[in-house]
Amino acid sequence: MASRSLSNNRHVYLCTYDVAGDKAGDKRRNRIFELLRDHGEHVQYSVFLCTLTRTEVANLGHQARDILNEKEDQLLVINVGPEVADWQNSLTCHGKTWSPQIRARIV
Repeated sequence: MASRSLSNNRHVYLCTYDVAGDKAGDKRRNRIFELLRDHGEHVQYSVFLCTLTRTEVANLGHQARDILNEKEDQLLVINVGPEVADWQNSLTCHGKTWSPQIRARIV
């Protein structure tokens, strides 16, 4: 049996979507927005920061594929790095100041 690390295996992902601008696309856009909002922090119009495990990323992808039209829509999921990394120091924000949402896990 393989040993598993007890360390934090969550990573921060930058998720952004582009959905066709027609009536059917409006419904898909609302559904993908709700899906991403359930998984992370809404930081800009179609941009979310999500802290997820590999399994959660895979599940997010499966759910998104069920929503999106693969010929017209797109969801980009970019691994920014481990949740514990100091990635915010490499972030530059121009204009309105951005600060991460403070989230507490309730067990």
